[in-house]
Amino acid sequence: MDDATADANEPLDDANASGLPHGATPPMPESPDDEPERETEVDDVTDSMRRPAGAGDDEFDAIVGEIDYSDVDVPALLAEREEYKGMAQRIQADFDNFRKRSAAQSLAEADRASGRLAEALLPVLDAAEAAFVRHPDEVGPLLNQMLVELKKHGLETLDLEDKPFDPEFAEAVAHEPGDGGEPIVSEVLRSGYTWKGRILRAAMVKTKD
Repeated sequence: MDDATADANEPLDDANASGLPHGATPPMPESPDDEPERETEVDDVTDSMRRPAGAGDDEFDAIVGEIDYSDVDVPALLAEREEYKGMAQRIQADFDNFRKRSAAQSLAEADRASGRLAEALLPVLDAAEAAFVRHPDEVGPLLNQMLVELKKHGLETLDLEDKPFDPEFAEAVAHEPGDGGEPIVSEVLRSGYTWKGRILRAAMVKTKD
C-alpha cells in the first residue's frame, strides 16, 4: 500500500472532523452555567411580573365592577375642588401683589438714591449760577450743559418769577410793597428744583403784593 492510500484510510482526528486546521484546539462547548449574569436584582422581579398579554384583565374588570360608587359624595368633592381652586387663586393673587410691591419699592428706593445724589449737586449748581451772574459768557454754556444732563434724569428748575407765590414751592425771604392784592414772586434769589415730580428744594424768593 502506498503512502497516499495509507493517508486516506487513516481516521480523521477531532480537529480535522470539525474543519479546523491540523493541531488547532476546538472550542469548549457552552454549558448552562455560562448564561449572562443579571445586571441587577430588578431583573428577577421584572421577570416574575412578565405574563402573556391580556392575562388577569378579567379579574381586574371584575374587581372594578364590584366597586360601589353610590357612597361617593359628588357635591362634596366638587365643593372641595372649588375650595382648593380658590385657595390656589388667592395664593397666586398674593404672589402677584407681592411682586408688584417689591418692584415698586425697588423703583422708589432707586429714585430716592438718585434724588440724594441730585441734592448733593445743588451747591455746585448754586455756585455755577452765582458765577453766571458775573461771567455769563464763560459760565453759561457749562451751566446749561449741567442742567440739560440732570433734566434727562428727572431734575427740573422751578419757574416762579412773576407768578403767584406758593409756599409749597418757594420760601419768601424778602418782600417789597406793591399795588396790593395777592403776593407774587418778584425775584428768585436762589433756584428751586423738583426731582421726578417731587420737591427737591424750595426756591428762595422776594415777593410783592
